[in-house]
Amino acid sequence: MVEVDGGSTIWRFDADFLESRWTCIWGRGCLGIEDEPAPELGRGCCSVGAELGDVHESRMIAALAATLKPERFQFHDEAQGGGIFRDEERNATRVIDRACIFLNRPGFEGGAGCALHLAAIDADESPMDWKPSVCWQLPIRVEWERRDERTEVATVRRWSRADWGEEGETMAWCCTEGDLAYVGEQRVIDSLGPEIEEIVSRPVYVTLRARLEE
Repeated sequence: MVEVDGGSTIWRFDADFLESRWTCIWGRGCLGIEDEPAPELGRGCCSVGAELGDVHESRMIAALAATLKPERFQFHDEAQGGGIFRDEERNATRVIDRACIFLNRPGFEGGAGCALHLAAIDADESPMDWKPSVCWQLPIRVEWERRDERTEVATVRRWSRADWGEEGETMAWCCTEGDLAYVGEQRVIDSLGPEIEEIVSRPVYVTLRARLEE
């Protein structure tokens, strides 16, 4: 672990993961997270929909969803008719045909993949500004622990099968375990640099990079 003092937060980083060549292999052999491997379905980690962090995020996703065009959003009609949220609590996206409502399936003329992600690219903006935070953060996981009244400890590491709880015991998880996804051309600290920086702040990210180069 590499530790960086961020003042009120002490950041601890899984250096092995940050130095690894992990990369997302969605659409390139990702087995998905259902009980049976199903790379041909292209569902990736979208099978359970996206948990939303708070009311602000829910409102943001709703506003962005309203701008999506039918030619780039396979389930546009379903969203118009029944909404994009799982229920009235609006804390998760709706699941249609065993995957998130925003996931365009393989073969869709407007492009397979997250409709929010595709719309962000169309708008020449970062998908991080359009997608639920849980989506752009994966496979990064942050665990928080209170050290004392003034200080928290945040451990930044790779997401694991165990983090899914009992559900993870049977899923065809290949994202960070095994070797299928460790085929990237860059280290995680580089390929997921924007995501890590957004999570920890630029000063902490700059210090982290320097520490990894020591």
